[in-house]
Amino acid sequence: MALVKRVALAPRAVRQLRRVRSVYVAGVLLSVLGLLSLGNAAEGGRQAVIAGVFLAVFAALLTLTAVQLRRHGRTEHCSTAKKLTRLV
Repeated sequence: MALVKRVALAPRAVRQLRRVRSVYVAGVLLSVLGLLSLGNAAEGGRQAVIAGVFLAVFAALLTLTAVQLRRHGRTEHCSTAKKLTRLV
C-alpha cells in the first residue's frame, strides 16, 4: 500500500466544499432528468450526448468532493477536522 500524505484543509475550503456539494447534486439530478426526457424522443441525438457529458462531469465533481470531505474528516491529527466534525 502506498503512503498517502494527509493534508489538512482550511476551514474555509471545507465550508466551500460542503456548499458546492449541493450544486453538484442538483446538476446530476437535472442531467438525469434531461436524459430521461430525451430518451424517448431521439436515441443518440446530440442533446442526449450533451446531457450524458454533463451527467459524467457533475458525477465526477461530486465524487471528488465527497472523497476530499471524507479524507478531511478522517484526519485525527488535524485540529480543524476535530472542530468541524459533528458530535454524535
